[in-house]
Amino acid sequence: MASSNVEQLRAAIDRGATVGKVAANDPAAAPLGADDEAAGTPPEKHRVALAMKNEVVKSPEHRGGLGFAMWGYAAFIIALIAFFALSVH
Repeated sequence: MASSNVEQLRAAIDRGATVGKVAANDPAAAPLGADDEAAGTPPEKHRVALAMKNEVVKSPEHRGGLGFAMWGYAAFIIALIAFFALSVH
């Protein structure tokens, strides 16, 4: 079985706490770290710690997500409606 640190990283990925991933269950045929362990070379703890440090975002405010894109899309739609409303008169 993979180490708990690898399991924590996988759980963070699944809940969307990592950069570039939204919260979704990711059913893997071979869970993160399992293939390394099966080969007799489990992930080194410092590498897993480095991945946790670089990939896991501490708070939702620091994640990009669709928040900014949704505001931009909404502003575009409002501008489009305003343009058509003004052009009708």
